[in-house]
Amino acid sequence: MALSSQLKTDALMEQMKLHLATDAGKELTKKIGLVYQINIGPKKIGVDEETYVVDLKKGEVTKGAYQGKPDCTFSFKDDDFVSVAMGKMNPQIAFLRGAMKIKGSLSAAQKFTPDIFPKPSKM
Repeated sequence: MALSSQLKTDALMEQMKLHLATDAGKELTKKIGLVYQINIGPKKIGVDEETYVVDLKKGEVTKGAYQGKPDCTFSFKDDDFVSVAMGKMNPQIAFLRGAMKIKGSLSAAQKFTPDIFPKPSKM
């Protein structure tokens, strides 16, 4: 079995890093100013999770747990996260179906919409 669990989320987070370096990304950082920790399980929430931090205070994306307390933490399965980020699944529906779990500020969670993600050219 391969050591790196090539998640679809990895590619999305790479695009997010590039996006945050653009003017549109800098506007986002100014507008939102929150820190999100995202836990992604390949097949099941809470199992073999990879953790990412989308820091919209500093405008960066990192892999690994946030040092400190994020404004909001989300847990997803890889496919569900990609669906929400691409705008194919409504975040509220994902939450109601149990496809997304939220810890922390609900007002911060409501600002985490598919709009913050770059629109993929090809993915």
